[in-house]
Amino acid sequence: MPAHNDPMPVIVQGAALVSFVWTCIIVSVQGIGICKILRNNSAPHPKPYSPTLRKDEVPHITVIRPVKGVEAGLYECLASTFHLAYPKSKLTIYLCVDSTSDPAYPVLQKVVSAFPDFDAKVLVEEHDPVLHGAGGHIDKLGPNPKIRNISRAYREAKGDIIWIADCNVWLGANSAGRMVDKLFGFLPNGARTTPYKFVHQLPLVIDLDTPQTATEEEQALLSGPIDTSAPKSLLDYGGRLEEMFMATTHAKFYSAINTVGIAPCVVGKSNMFRKSHLERLTDPAQNPLLPPADAARGRGVDYFSSYICEDHLIGDLIFKSKIEGYKNHGLVHGEVAIQPMSGMTVAAYIARRVRWLRVRKWTVLTATLVEPGVESLIGCLHMAFAFTTLPWFRSWFGIPPTWKAFGTIWISAVTIWMVVDRLLSAKLHKLQTVDVDENTPAFALGSARTGGIKKKPFLTWFAAWLGRELLAFPIWTWAVLLGATVNWRGQTFRVRPDMSVTRLDEEERASSRPPTPLAANGGTSSGLPGSSKDRVD
Repeated sequence: MPAHNDPMPVIVQGAALVSFVWTCIIVSVQGIGICKILRNNSAPHPKPYSPTLRKDEVPHITVIRPVKGVEAGLYECLASTFHLAYPKSKLTIYLCVDSTSDPAYPVLQKVVSAFPDFDAKVLVEEHDPVLHGAGGHIDKLGPNPKIRNISRAYREAKGDIIWIADCNVWLGANSAGRMVDKLFGFLPNGARTTPYKFVHQLPLVIDLDTPQTATEEEQALLSGPIDTSAPKSLLDYGGRLEEMFMATTHAKFYSAINTVGIAPCVVGKSNMFRKSHLERLTDPAQNPLLPPADAARGRGVDYFSSYICEDHLIGDLIFKSKIEGYKNHGLVHGEVAIQPMSGMTVAAYIARRVRWLRVRKWTVLTATLVEPGVESLIGCLHMAFAFTTLPWFRSWFGIPPTWKAFGTIWISAVTIWMVVDRLLSAKLHKLQTVDVDENTPAFALGSARTGGIKKKPFLTWFAAWLGRELLAFPIWTWAVLLGATVNWRGQTFRVRPDMSVTRLDEEERASSRPPTPLAANGGTSSGLPGSSKDRVD
């Protein structure tokens, strides 16, 4: 730091002023997110109103659950769809998988057969007549595997409401009703307010203490050994890092951005919208935001079959397209989408974050470039620099421009940040807003209920918190500055500045062949491989 009696260079004061403004922004945004989380996750919410409407007035929901491979708690997560406190006659459930050879296929059959009184089907992509039938062709859709997986389910949807929920999230019993209430503008007392075009849930990860990839029901259906061994080294605890990220940094900013509503902030874990809206908004003749050249593309979700991170793109298009009488996006506060996780290594966690950053680098470049500044270690450096450099703090608070003061402020700010994260993650992991019944699995009971997850001791929690914070900047550097390739479903693509990507093996085969136009678009969401497969969630 400059000596106390040295004139402060204007450029240094200017930089300090920028750091001060950035500090104010980060504190304000985090404050909004923290207040929203504490306010909406402290007690059970009132029962939803929409399921109590007359039978002919209850909106019909088509629940689409894309599946790829077996993950922790898969059976419970899928079965939660059948335990929704919503009229059975108003639910259509499609479990979608790309092939009958997928390890999850027998699990899907088991789930559907366990609930024969539901309108439910297992839809297999390789049986889709549009792609593989007599009049179909495999190239009628782009290469996005998730869109190809759910395309038939979307086309065959009953009613107007589409709810896409990933296979690895558990849905609370009243989540359907609350999502519909938000989408249609129903209040708990039956009054109406402005409806939304798109609603979604806050995702939370629960890292299971004893890793396993299948429940007893799943193990009975699967061939081959199931790894249920506990982590053997620190490098096996990637799930704790993911759990920490989702319950601290991601939760704060996701809640805050969706509260302010200045930009779309969506992940693909659990999203609900109207099919009629998406059909209209993906038609260039009806949506001036789209170029006329897109007229040859498909409609609805098929429109996004040539793009990575389709969940963000769908949300982004709905957000930017004006529909009279509707608000943009609505986060269903307090109704979390719970993802149990096990077996994730630190290497898998790093790969997940690297892919997330690389696919969004060229789409939200500014947000990506400033992302290190929202993390505790660098964010608090900005605060310490501003407080020990700007003359206001010396004259008003007596803070000297010394390295000792700088270090003291930084350590104090990081400590406060850590304490807030500890309290916030503990609050979220209590899962106090989850409506518990006999079908609620242990991982969804929360840390405050008997039989639920255990609250992690402080030192265990702190090790995960510190590890995630220390890895944040190296991961960002590797992802944003030192590479442009992503591995997606076992294939490697190069992300280009125009947001398209090309498959590397195609580049090597024929440079004259047109590149596969996959837009690398992404939000604050994570969407990278889990323990059992490569996927973009």
